[in-house]
Amino acid sequence: MSERGEAPAAAASAGVGGEMPAKKQKLSSDENSNPGDLSGDENDDAVSIESGTNTERPDTPTNTPNAPGRKSWGKGKWKSKKCKYSFKCVNSLKEDHGQPLFGVQFNWHSKEGDPLVFATVGSNRVTLYECHSQGEIRLLQSYVDADADENFYTCAWTYDSNTSHPLLAVAGSRGIIRIINPITMQCIKDYDLLGEKIMSCGMDHSLKLWRINSKRMINAIKESYGYNPNKTNRPFISQKIHFPDFSTRDIHRNYVDCVRWLGDLILSKSCENAIVCWKPGKMEDDIDKIKPSESNVTILGRFDYSQCDIWYMRFSMDFWQKMLALGNQVGKLYVWDLEIEDPHKAKCTTLTHPKCVAAIRQTSFSRDSSILIAVCDDASIWRWDRLR
Repeated sequence: MSERGEAPAAAASAGVGGEMPAKKQKLSSDENSNPGDLSGDENDDAVSIESGTNTERPDTPTNTPNAPGRKSWGKGKWKSKKCKYSFKCVNSLKEDHGQPLFGVQFNWHSKEGDPLVFATVGSNRVTLYECHSQGEIRLLQSYVDADADENFYTCAWTYDSNTSHPLLAVAGSRGIIRIINPITMQCIKDYDLLGEKIMSCGMDHSLKLWRINSKRMINAIKESYGYNPNKTNRPFISQKIHFPDFSTRDIHRNYVDCVRWLGDLILSKSCENAIVCWKPGKMEDDIDKIKPSESNVTILGRFDYSQCDIWYMRFSMDFWQKMLALGNQVGKLYVWDLEIEDPHKAKCTTLTHPKCVAAIRQTSFSRDSSILIAVCDDASIWRWDRLR
């Protein structure tokens, strides 16, 4: 994959295609779900390495380098803390299609005591796995799109509020969002959009805030559930919002490939070896009252790393937003402790394994933060268990 020319584009339009039949998938012979493959000296080397405070400063504009971050950041005395998180690699496997795995997500909506299930997406495949004790990763289901040219880039979990069934949304190069019910093993159409604000990013270097809690949007979402194409020849009237509630290009100078909410703050990254923590407007401004004409941004902190200057390398946080994880293009994982007083003195844990050398496209924590999964360009999946 080239750095730009073949980089995945965002799924541009929502729709539902044909059926996605479940498919039995073979794991490659050289890497499988048996943790015994990572025994001996190689596994002993696959442990956490504590790094120092960030010293690299890629060329990303920061207009307030000493500003505090979260509400707790900037209060009291700033102290440099050692990263308290350690992990060990306990298993790896490789999917048989051999194509890059672009997305991975644990299901955080399961009940306490239920197995830890995660999904991966890559090529025209969607695959579900289950984590067990002693490092075991068990294959549950695999789906293949009818179009061999489909390439899935992302996935996200939700659930059916009526049946409590887990639902998995996947999307890719064809611009189609599919909703899969793993219980019935069918591709369905209905899903709920939760939350009041959406933060988007893209190849134009911009980050945009969209509010979906306006009366116009609430009514449109409500009416969509009552629309029945069997009773009318008229298509459903979609709402088109052309202008965001806030937009900026002052954070990054290259493609923006990942953005996440951190409370009312925003974490975003580009191809510049840094995750930036920032907020629209000034530090004291309420994000719910930001106006479209607002041009100010406040940079709160940066999380620097190295060898990650290619497009579409996405970070993740754990459920409680206490940890931040990102992989680079040579197979290294960085884990930061977000429970800090000064983001500029943040230390991270670097995770390495001698066999993990491909670009890590995305990471995902289990809900209890005990397991970190990373997926790579060589179709490999790596399981890191947290050491208590």
